[in-house]
Amino acid sequence: MGFLRILFSNSRLIHRIGSKQFHASPGALVGSSTIHRFESTNTLKVQSSLFTENDDDYFQVMDFPGGQLPITPQMKFIAESSEKRLPCYRVLDDDGYPIPGSIFEEVSKELAVKMYSSMVALQVMDTIFYEAQRQGRLSFYLTTAGEEGINIASAAALTLDDFVLPQYREVGVIVWRGFPLKEIANQLFGNKFDYAKGRQMPCHHGSNELNYLTISSPIATQIPQAAGVAYSLKMDKKEACAVTYLGDGSTSEGDFHAALNFAAVLDAPVVFICRNNGWAISTPVNEQFRSDGVASKGQAYGIRSLRVDGNDVLATYSAIRAAREMAIKEQKPILVEAMTYRVAHHSTSDDSTKYRPVEEIEHWKTAKSPIYRFRKWIQRNGWWNDENESELRRDARKQVLQAMQAAEKVEKPPLTDLFTDVYDKVPLNLQEQQKFTRDAVKRSPKEYPSDVPV
Repeated sequence: MGFLRILFSNSRLIHRIGSKQFHASPGALVGSSTIHRFESTNTLKVQSSLFTENDDDYFQVMDFPGGQLPITPQMKFIAESSEKRLPCYRVLDDDGYPIPGSIFEEVSKELAVKMYSSMVALQVMDTIFYEAQRQGRLSFYLTTAGEEGINIASAAALTLDDFVLPQYREVGVIVWRGFPLKEIANQLFGNKFDYAKGRQMPCHHGSNELNYLTISSPIATQIPQAAGVAYSLKMDKKEACAVTYLGDGSTSEGDFHAALNFAAVLDAPVVFICRNNGWAISTPVNEQFRSDGVASKGQAYGIRSLRVDGNDVLATYSAIRAAREMAIKEQKPILVEAMTYRVAHHSTSDDSTKYRPVEEIEHWKTAKSPIYRFRKWIQRNGWWNDENESELRRDARKQVLQAMQAAEKVEKPPLTDLFTDVYDKVPLNLQEQQKFTRDAVKRSPKEYPSDVPV
């Protein structure tokens, strides 16, 4: 192992093995073994390169843990915001024409048609399930309307080895990965074939096989978890990254800031994809934060960031492909802010016309639609026509209706499933609750669903 020296510096232990250097806290040496984590030296390199001794303003430097600091006799406050807003990366204009000089990942006809077909199928599925909820057949639903481009383009840019930690508007990502429509329907109806056994609310999908972690309702909890998943991939030396999705409202949660800091310090290969749709649920972005959107927050945490037009499929696909490659090859986190617009209500529990004008919604639904924009591009390439469109929408509608009707007929999970899958042996208090519940159903059977086996 070479010569081992233990140096004490600033109350930290520095273990020098040959030419390599590892850092650990005092007490990290247990017996003859050494405990350390994957150390980041990026911060020191970045901080040390921000100034030169020849700079007129900086004539002295101060040593400080983490790197040298330039000293200036002038009092200079950092501006609260930049006068110039961060630019938004775009490839296609609103009419589907490539912007001159645009740089993007070339896509084949096969991939382009698959992405477009998936967006249309997602739109059809959302429409049918949304209407089913309005008919009282589902308890809850939310759509991806207006954000289909982010769903499909980002999913296409990843591999199945990448772990996805979604929010709740990424059903298109799990469908792209191969999750069958029947499984989507089973989860929505919470029948006995639902992987969650009916114990999750609708639109909370998950699949171990597809590395798609089950959605959790509380806002932003998945973001720090993604940093942890990414760090585990780093420890296992996997050629993969973690990808987490979040809305602009999530950046107002403490979990967002903790996650970015953890990921930056640990050099975790995670891609944070923020869908900035301008409204969170009902709060406009100008009432959420004073910064220039979300991408600007990345620099404060030492994270490379990009703002992209989320309604531009080619730009989004190219951005996520590049972000994934950097996260894995350079072992670092990347933040991507996708500018988009939630056309539909936040969910079936919301009426967005109460807080935003209908004209604004209609404008984004038509003139700014990611589906219409991408269709113009593939049609101009000779890869699509009206006949293809009609056939696609007809087939998609048929498949969704069949899946929904089949799932609706399946009985619910047995009542006993409420008390399983937590303890190896059901404790006495849960056994008592189970007996109490069964007795209550037997006493008043009309008060409980008849399709739930007792």
